[in-house]
Amino acid sequence: MTTTRRSNWAAGVRTTALLATLTGLFVVIGFAIGGASTALLFLFFGAAMNLGAWWFSDRIALKMSGAQPLEESDAPQIYSMTRELTDQAKMPMPKMYVIPQAQPNAFATGRNPDNSAVAVTAGIVRLLSPDELRGVIAHELAHIRNRDTLIQSVAATIGGAITYLAYMFMWFGSDNNSPIGLIGSLAMIILAPLAASLIQMSISRQREFSADATGAQISGNPEGLASALLRLEQGAQDIPMEVNQATECMYIVKPLSGKGLAGLFSTHPPIEDRVERLRQMRPTLG
Repeated sequence: MTTTRRSNWAAGVRTTALLATLTGLFVVIGFAIGGASTALLFLFFGAAMNLGAWWFSDRIALKMSGAQPLEESDAPQIYSMTRELTDQAKMPMPKMYVIPQAQPNAFATGRNPDNSAVAVTAGIVRLLSPDELRGVIAHELAHIRNRDTLIQSVAATIGGAITYLAYMFMWFGSDNNSPIGLIGSLAMIILAPLAASLIQMSISRQREFSADATGAQISGNPEGLASALLRLEQGAQDIPMEVNQATECMYIVKPLSGKGLAGLFSTHPPIEDRVERLRQMRPTLG
């Protein structure tokens, strides 16, 4: 097993554990509200939400970002680049979209490789060199191949439901016979949304590292992606972007500014850590 495959396998194990923890937290809230029967109901409810997130995630993400179909005649270089990379990765060609925003950024979505899409902003095409843009597209294809788009949709759906239930719990209270009592109920209201957010962030960070490694492997040029990340981070700081916070974790770099304390709760790992890992791969890819 290569170093990249071992890293991806380890990231997959950690991600699975975090998703299980997130689902377990959702069920615990059900138990806190009404005991074992409610916990079971929440388990089935969670499964239904996951199914909905899996099936509709691409349409929701594209609509929320304002993405528009990108025709090959309008961007022949991007299509040629993407087709070459998908052939190399033995993947089907995704649908291509453009987001009419000046900030350089990109994301991938879709429930599986056969039903996937890559969206790039208008700004990214103007900023990056061909090698850097190739690295970004390879990164997004890696998300599709690694099924990250599904994982992140499930995490966002469950996490959002946990936060919503905690607010409902706060406003309407729980049954006086709640199995965890008044103190436990108050703790659940405060801690459950925080725990859900932290788990979502951990999942997102793991998947970004994994997509960087797989994307570098697909493109064969880790330095192209490393250089792109540095330029994209600077672009995100210089150029504001209108983005729904629910889709923030999908982008290759964090589109919303998050310095200082906010950086501790970032959906993305630090760019310097990502760049360092990529540049350590250079001797191994040849």
